Amino acid sequence: MTTTLPHPPPIPLEEVVLLDPSGAPIGSMEKAAVHGVDTPLHLAFSCYGFDGDGRMLLTRRALAKRTWPGVWTNTCCGHPSPGEDLEAAIARRLRFELGVEPRSLRSVLPGFRYRAMAPDGVVENEVCPVYFAELPTDLDPAPDEVMDQRWVDPADFLRVVDAMPSVLSPWSVLQGRQLRAVSAFDGVPTPRSRRRV
Repeated sequence: MTTTLPHPPPIPLEEVVLLDPSGAPIGSMEKAAVHGVDTPLHLAFSCYGFDGDGRMLLTRRALAKRTWPGVWTNTCCGHPSPGEDLEAAIARRLRFELGVEPRSLRSVLPGFRYRAMAPDGVVENEVCPVYFAELPTDLDPAPDEVMDQRWVDPADFLRVVDAMPSVLSPWSVLQGRQLRAVSAFDGVPTPRSRRRV
């Protein structure tokens, strides 16, 4: 039995929630206009998906993506629409990017916030709560969003964060360090490759 879902169409006019310096909503802006050299602070999310064996899904951003094309990153990122519940937005984006429905969602870094500049000068400036999700493994990635994906041991991801951060998105590097600091991966099953027989 398959658990992949038809990819829903993107929201026709996607808007993001703008925030003041304290993180309170102050309005909205069309997503296509938000990211530039002077990106205003806005609301986003990051999701790290795991299978039942504790493997974590890393994705490689499609070359058509406006920011950090071709870079490896966490499972899924996105922006809730004005008035949209954060967990509903994560589920929507997982369906759109990967064709799957999360079995569960758990907040792990509710206050994560960062600012980063891409090589072309485009800035990310986000309050970006981080969630863990349990996912099925029969993915159906949308090619305009995801050009590759790998199920990995979270310990291997953290080794890349330390040894080769330039191959990862800047937010996943910062998130990886904070997730390790709060022992967020301790609640994830140990992948079979590291279990003692």
